[in-house]
Amino acid sequence: MVNMQTVTNDAIKVLKDKIKVLKAAEGSIYLVGPIKLPVNLHGETVNFQWYCWLNSKEETEDIGQIIDNLSSANLAEYQQSSVLVYGDFQNNEEALIRMHSICHTGDIFGSKRCDCGYQLKQSMQMIVDNGSGALFYLANHEGRGIGLFSKAMAYILQENGSDTVEANEKLGFVDDSRNYSDAIEVLKALRSKPVTLITNNPKKLKALKDAGLPVSGRTPLWGDVSEYNERYLQTKIRRSGHLEEAGTFLHD
Repeated sequence: MVNMQTVTNDAIKVLKDKIKVLKAAEGSIYLVGPIKLPVNLHGETVNFQWYCWLNSKEETEDIGQIIDNLSSANLAEYQQSSVLVYGDFQNNEEALIRMHSICHTGDIFGSKRCDCGYQLKQSMQMIVDNGSGALFYLANHEGRGIGLFSKAMAYILQENGSDTVEANEKLGFVDDSRNYSDAIEVLKALRSKPVTLITNNPKKLKALKDAGLPVSGRTPLWGDVSEYNERYLQTKIRRSGHLEEAGTFLHD
């Protein structure tokens, strides 16, 4: 049987300088990192610094208590969010950021029903090409906040004629329930200088500005348009307010 007290004490020595406790709207945000993470990006190995964060209702800065509490929680049953940082994100004058909502089907399986997998890899490449930046991977945003199982049901409704917004609404959800408050607190802890946001969604831009973050601009991210996702992308523009770029679609 493992002696948990010995393991915890040993872990504290290693982790005490790697865990930050941030204030959240309710409770705390535990931010762990940075952790070296070599990533295969379009056939090249790129070294990022990885952070992960966890929202907790408890408010404590006792690292030992935090680790002890987590060891008894079944965290594998839940998703936690991450941020990949590239370059001198804290100090560089120009930094790109992407607030990327998790998409199990697009990011992992490479589904062509959306553009999420393309946006994930392309924004990472844009950040690397820029020299510094951060990609926030938001784990509680699946299906614009409705969760994976509900997203599967929404897909069935879409296969029977509903668009993305209609499908969510028919299931009793709003079009978009995503919240960026925790990610914004993490961003504030990592950088105070202005950032350029990679997005087509003005709601993300507004969330940063409303939180008082210095935002220097927006960079669009359209691409990988196909017969499988053109209606989905058009719905983003027509019904969800996304900002279209000239020449984006197949039949412009």
